[in-house]
Amino acid sequence: MNSSPAVRMERHGNNGDNGDSGEIALIVLQDSARMNPLGRPLQLRLRELLAEVREDTSLRALVLTAEGRGFCVGADLSSMGGAQGEAQADGRTLGAQTADNMHQLSNRLILDLQQLPVPVVCAINGAAAGAGVGLALAGDVALAARSAYFYLPFLPRLGIVPDLGTTWFIERRLGRARALGLSLLGDRLGAQQAADWGLVWACVDDEALREQALATAARLARLPAGAVLEARRALDHAAASTLEQQLHYEAERQRELVGAPAFMEGVQAFMQKREPVFAPRQPG
Repeated sequence: MNSSPAVRMERHGNNGDNGDSGEIALIVLQDSARMNPLGRPLQLRLRELLAEVREDTSLRALVLTAEGRGFCVGADLSSMGGAQGEAQADGRTLGAQTADNMHQLSNRLILDLQQLPVPVVCAINGAAAGAGVGLALAGDVALAARSAYFYLPFLPRLGIVPDLGTTWFIERRLGRARALGLSLLGDRLGAQQAADWGLVWACVDDEALREQALATAARLARLPAGAVLEARRALDHAAASTLEQQLHYEAERQRELVGAPAFMEGVQAFMQKREPVFAPRQPG
């Protein structure tokens, strides 16, 4: 596979081995000296690798993590001075350039993760700050190392709103009171408290994080193809629906899914008292 100083991808099998035949993709941010800021090269490379995962139907789950003491510290603020001069040169404000870059790249990165046809485990190995919080929460299952924390400096330090989906994720997972408190006070939220509040699935010991993330991904890799898309769509629909509307949605999804190959395999496995074995994703 192609490699980059900023991001790399490995393949892992369900038995934990590392090799080209694996069903689990492991993507690692590795600009550890700077705690993995979201510079343009890193984002572009990450989107390329997510496209590889999307197209490779042998892959059935993804783990996204990072090296060093930071998962991701968000925007690369050190580059903003140069960006201001570049923006002025083409007649735009720095704000306009920032918004355009978000529309064209950063926001699409978050949507790539949310629309990936395989389950995504985010293993948060250290600080998730600024837009790095949005990246950390864009997967399906988030595991945080015990030393990790979440930090939103946007409003209290910079006078700008949390971005890359952060406001959407934290309000839905934590509720309005806690989401507002984190956004306005800028307090660090430790990993254990994040798990207690429901922001992440679990808090695990630092040295066990990657192993636990791969083990979780191995479980998710055994799901029926399309299961993660169905789960995301059902919960998104529920968030904007009345109970009556959601009951209707569920019944209509069962109209299509009951009797499909995955359901029939599940029924056969139940009758035969064995674990179901579901077919992999199909191209297209």
